[in-house]
Amino acid sequence: MKSNRNLSRAEGRRLGNAALIAFMLGSLLLLSVIRARFSPIGKTGEDIKAEEKQQGMVSKGSAKLETTDETPADTSGGGGVSTSTPVVTVDAPDRMSKPVCYETSRRSDTCEAAGDVRVQGRSQTIHVSPLDHEWKVKPYCRKHDAFAQSHVKEWTLRPLSSDVAAPPPQCTVNSSATAFVMSTGGFTGNLFHDYTDVLIPAFITAHRFAGEVQFLVSSFKSWWTNRYLQIFQQLSKHEVIDIDNDDEVRCFSNVVVGPTFHKELGIDASKAPPGSSMVDFRAMLRGAFGLERATAEPSGDRWDIRRRPRLLIIARRSSRAFLNERAMADMAMSLGFDVRVGEPDITSDVSKFARLVNSADVMVGVHGAGLTNMVFLPAGAVLIQVVPYGGLEWLARSTFQEPSADMQIHYMEYMIQLDETTLSEQYPKDHPVLKDPASIHKQGWDALKTVYLDKQNVRPHLGRLKITFMEALKLLPHGQQQANNN
Repeated sequence: MKSNRNLSRAEGRRLGNAALIAFMLGSLLLLSVIRARFSPIGKTGEDIKAEEKQQGMVSKGSAKLETTDETPADTSGGGGVSTSTPVVTVDAPDRMSKPVCYETSRRSDTCEAAGDVRVQGRSQTIHVSPLDHEWKVKPYCRKHDAFAQSHVKEWTLRPLSSDVAAPPPQCTVNSSATAFVMSTGGFTGNLFHDYTDVLIPAFITAHRFAGEVQFLVSSFKSWWTNRYLQIFQQLSKHEVIDIDNDDEVRCFSNVVVGPTFHKELGIDASKAPPGSSMVDFRAMLRGAFGLERATAEPSGDRWDIRRRPRLLIIARRSSRAFLNERAMADMAMSLGFDVRVGEPDITSDVSKFARLVNSADVMVGVHGAGLTNMVFLPAGAVLIQVVPYGGLEWLARSTFQEPSADMQIHYMEYMIQLDETTLSEQYPKDHPVLKDPASIHKQGWDALKTVYLDKQNVRPHLGRLKITFMEALKLLPHGQQQANNN
């Protein structure tokens, strides 16, 4: 009996231990489920912070592309793909496994479909077979900018109907090209945004089709399309279509909706198809506009004025203007430069102005959309960005400094000091605008833009600027030849 009593006590202890282990395992399982439901998968706290920083969640990151004389971004939302299926980010090489619509960057979504594709432009609808479910997308590369997206029409990719009672639209035009739906809404009309939001992303997306692509342009602006028609003709062998006002049912075997964005005024060659780098884009521009100079080399003719380095001053009139432009030109000529002054605007002939920029070896201008013309400079040329007063170094860096390397252009900066800005004439010496620009930045983009971009003109000190011009000259083959001769 004693032995039996001891055995039952041991069994009880074993049963109790088993119950405790079972309870602990169940608790761990429950905690795992809860964590999976409410925590980001595969991301540590540091990873999340780094991602938020990279995606520009601070105001400077969201505003940096609105510096070029344009309305600022509202990053509260407004774009993106809408579907019952989650949108995933897909690298360029992984095209076989991607869904129909996918996030190509934090600023762009792209949809690609193949099969029976029927485009009805007036309703912004694309009927596709095979297609499992409906997708919606705005084909413009600023998907989190509510203001820009409010000027972009949404497109729907819809499964092709097999219902006899509601038959699909019948084709009226057939094409063997790939259809490419894009928008010229948003901020188009501003030179920086023309290239950053539309033309460069269009090149990234369309170049791989070797001309067998047809642009179906939504929110069509005839003046804008005509302005850049030579670029479209370099990328496509087919007519550009004002698709929103098109009564045809256009049928294709492939469609791409929405261009791919990489970075401000640039292309990430590691993500782009072969032959789609920024060097390739600039070569395409030279072909489109008949630009002669691929590199900043002096003419071999001793009597040719092109033996002298040419300096182009980008002029402005409404704000951030050079108040001593004539004196700047005289000083540059005294250094041996052949000086030209150009003032690009929305009415400028793109081909004519592109040829002027391409003839230059050095281009200098105050921060603004006009500096986007750097895309036409020959490789080895020098860009001098004059940065207005007000702590705007971050703005200068993201818009023009960083893109210059991929364009094979030397970059220099001239920082406007307090005694070179007209703001010193508008505000008392102890005003925060002059003494504490960071406090104005904290008030938001509108306050920053109004004060430091809209109200400021500059008068660079000729002595300081001369040193900058002399340094630029040393970077050119002209200056190197001159040094060798001496």
